[in-house]
Amino acid sequence: MELRQLRYFDALATDLSFTKAAKHLSVSQPPLSFQIAQLEEELGARLFDRTSRSVALTQAGKALRSEERR
Repeated sequence: MELRQLRYFDALATDLSFTKAAKHLSVSQPPLSFQIAQLEEELGARLFDRTSRSVALTQAGKALRSEERR
């Protein structure tokens, strides 16, 4: 787990939009998606439920967000 991945996770968890999170991070959307996918693979859990129109935190994502905030 890298600090960059946690920053990307935090931005996405805050914005709940890949487009908005990428804009706030000043990166394009593909690297953001890639880093989130790597983080999920490393942790062995999906952190976000994604549909074509929305992004929502899963229970695992909520737990990571809670830990991250501490």
